[in-house]
Amino acid sequence: MEHLLGLLRIHVHKGVNLAVRDVCSSDPYVVIRMGKQKLKTRVVKNNINPVWDEALTLSVSEPLPVKLEVYDRDTFSLDDKMGDAVFDIQPFLEAIKMRLNNLPNGTIITTVKPTRTNCLSEESHIIWTDGKAIQKMVLRLQNVECGEIEIQLSWIDIPGSRGLK
Repeated sequence: MEHLLGLLRIHVHKGVNLAVRDVCSSDPYVVIRMGKQKLKTRVVKNNINPVWDEALTLSVSEPLPVKLEVYDRDTFSLDDKMGDAVFDIQPFLEAIKMRLNNLPNGTIITTVKPTRTNCLSEESHIIWTDGKAIQKMVLRLQNVECGEIEIQLSWIDIPGSRGLK
């Protein structure tokens, strides 16, 4: 517990224009990895624009990059890969460390711009909402012909943990 910084909640909202891997659609699900942790969403059948609306929570001991992978569930063969993306949580953690309080809802704390080294398809704002910082991201999938995944990050402090300093 003393090595833990806190919990990163990743709200996997939806996929947009994902690749077709079956006859005319796909059965996509998302896998989130950070270090040795691996979490999955449910499968959405026959949909290249799935809405998962699921929250996955990772314990953070150090700010490692997060890898997101999208797969097509297949019944009789290995699941097909539908792209991946990597994102850095460091800018988000830096905003959390500011320990801002009492900001008006919707205040932009900082903006992360798309670069060649991140998978952002548009600017990502870290925003003060309902008493906490959140970051919405639209990630462009790599190693695939098309597709984006929309997610949102939030942070949960753990009493008794090392915390963010």
